Amino acid sequence: MKREYKNNDIFHVIEDWAPKHLAYDWDNVGLQIGSYNKAVKKVMITLDVLESVVDEAIEKKADLIIAHHPLLFNPVKRINLDTPQGRTIHKLLSHQITVYAAHTNLDAANGGVNDMLCDLLGIQSRKNLIEVKSGNLYKIAVYVPISHADDVRNAMSEAGAGHIGDYSHCTFQAKGKGTFKPLEGTNPYIGTKGELEFVDEVKIETIAQEERLTTIVNQLIAAHPYEEVAYDIFHLKNEGEAFGIGRIGTLSATMKLRDLCEHVKTTLEVPNMRVIGDLDKQVRKIAILGGSGEKYIHLARQNGADVYITGDMSFHVAQDAWQMGLQVIDAGHYIEKVMKQATKLFLEKELDNDLIEIITSETSTEPFQFI
Repeated sequence: MKREYKNNDIFHVIEDWAPKHLAYDWDNVGLQIGSYNKAVKKVMITLDVLESVVDEAIEKKADLIIAHHPLLFNPVKRINLDTPQGRTIHKLLSHQITVYAAHTNLDAANGGVNDMLCDLLGIQSRKNLIEVKSGNLYKIAVYVPISHADDVRNAMSEAGAGHIGDYSHCTFQAKGKGTFKPLEGTNPYIGTKGELEFVDEVKIETIAQEERLTTIVNQLIAAHPYEEVAYDIFHLKNEGEAFGIGRIGTLSATMKLRDLCEHVKTTLEVPNMRVIGDLDKQVRKIAILGGSGEKYIHLARQNGADVYITGDMSFHVAQDAWQMGLQVIDAGHYIEKVMKQATKLFLEKELDNDLIEIITSETSTEPFQFI
């Protein structure tokens, strides 16, 4: 039974959800500052790592900060303690607080930031707006004595094997006869040293996403009674789970653009927003991309979106959207704050809450005021 968590245990849980390979090449995700191996008892979730957020983490005695936006994005050439970034880094190191970022990989992940926004706004029947990649799939076949077949199958399934569409625990098994001869220095679970053994075994086959492969193999070995576990891994040509940036789907009913704006303001707690288009236009098909999404206006239009919800629209791109007849709600970059509570709930579900406390930052990192 686990007695404590280390930072790396938390990282693995996050990366099972939002694999690092989903991040864009220009991004900097993963460990930012700190240690993989330090014990952690309190985690704080934040959108950004500003000095004020670190002050909050110090006050609340957090050991680990999980952020959406990376603290270290561009190369650091110097750490000047007279600058906000320098002071932030100094405080983190002085108080041994680790920082980890899940950015565009959490945007692309199924159940990630864009799905969080869709869930809150009631956007249904959604698909990816921009395909990022399809995960590699592998088949795992393991040979296990009949007495332990259920244990091994369940261990693999609970580790994430056997997910096909909306089904979990998908496996195939066939009975057969296994043979082996224990040699000197062995301690066989079944059989006698120097004698050929015949054992009734089950071959269990299942499927696994690449990012879960190591965890699944570790769990099957832990559940298997043999000293040396026989298993095969095959790279499949089947397409795996599709990942993408942004989502496009539909509302449960048509509404006016002005009513959708009010819905977004209320649901996402946005005090003011910029809008492009006819406020009385009836809309239903919605594209959404948290953060800066202006370069995808043409994809939103090509996919038949009535409205594109995003942030950080610049003047000339806004004119382009207006001229092509695409309604746009610029709700700002800060709507990505939805990741704080959702990530907290995810970690609480995956971790032993008797060993670790998960909190969300109460510090606002929204730089804009509206007057």
